[in-house]
Amino acid sequence: MSNISLKGRDFLKLLDFTPEEILYLLDLAADFKDKKKKGIPVDTLRGKNVALIFEKTSTRTRCSFEVAAHDLGMGCTYLDPSGSQIGKKESIADTARVLAGMFEGIEYRGYGQEIVEELAKYAKVPVWNGLTNEFHPTQMLADLLTIREHFGYLKGIKLAYMGDARYNMGNSWMVACAKMGMHFSACTSANYFPNEKLAEECRRIAAENGGSITLTEDAMAGTRDADVIYTDVWVSMGEPDEVWEERIRELSPYQVNKAIMENAGEKAIFMHCLPAFHDLKTTIGARIHERFGITEMEVTDEVFESPQSLVFEEAENRMHTIKAVMAATIQ
Repeated sequence: MSNISLKGRDFLKLLDFTPEEILYLLDLAADFKDKKKKGIPVDTLRGKNVALIFEKTSTRTRCSFEVAAHDLGMGCTYLDPSGSQIGKKESIADTARVLAGMFEGIEYRGYGQEIVEELAKYAKVPVWNGLTNEFHPTQMLADLLTIREHFGYLKGIKLAYMGDARYNMGNSWMVACAKMGMHFSACTSANYFPNEKLAEECRRIAAENGGSITLTEDAMAGTRDADVIYTDVWVSMGEPDEVWEERIRELSPYQVNKAIMENAGEKAIFMHCLPAFHDLKTTIGARIHERFGITEMEVTDEVFESPQSLVFEEAENRMHTIKAVMAATIQ
């Protein structure tokens, strides 16, 4: 662990990191988590400050960065979707240079991957990707830590991703599995498969690390004997309401339910990056129920609330892994 240094590095996507570097971050996160549980302070970054740019709002990402920064002894400035001029009155390059003069690190959560890449190009401090349309690397670290805590290892784990695999979560899981020698299976309609060019790149990386990439429309074949069943919402933030009908129609065969979990087997765990539509206790859930008559979407409440579900352990691990990323990269 000691011979790896990520000081000054950006954290934009897992493709930029070796399996050893990813394991280093997971080990660091596990150490921070252990110290947190024991009440041992880790405020070694006192006097430093970080900026959090949120063009898309979030519960877990914001809270994770803020608590992690506080635990490390840092100040934290949150810029909500109306709180910065990025890309509107001020270019991304100018924003990066302004913030880099005041902060030791910058987090970005928003739209295109090219935005966070440009921020990183012009900022002389580490830039961290809190989510873009294409990748969600901090979520991957939290998920990998959760899986390793549960099974004791990562290499050889079989993960089935169900639902819309075209964007950040499907892409990120394909990359993470390829890097860590895990077996990734996207179980969805062919219209929702990940980008083929990225899939090819991941197949090459997976071959080097003993993993594999499978894209299948057969939900039962794709989830058979899986260690992890993973899903995400069918409609992402910012997408128009009109897409709900189409998604529900095309992705309902890939809902995570009791039959899928039984097909995977007793050892399988269920994971979800949240928020999840598993009941009618949300405004959107109630609205979808009124329009389409369904009470659950990507996962049934039975699975979500089952002993196999690790969604809240996974949510907590966002904070420990984000703490590791900041501590590892800040100079």
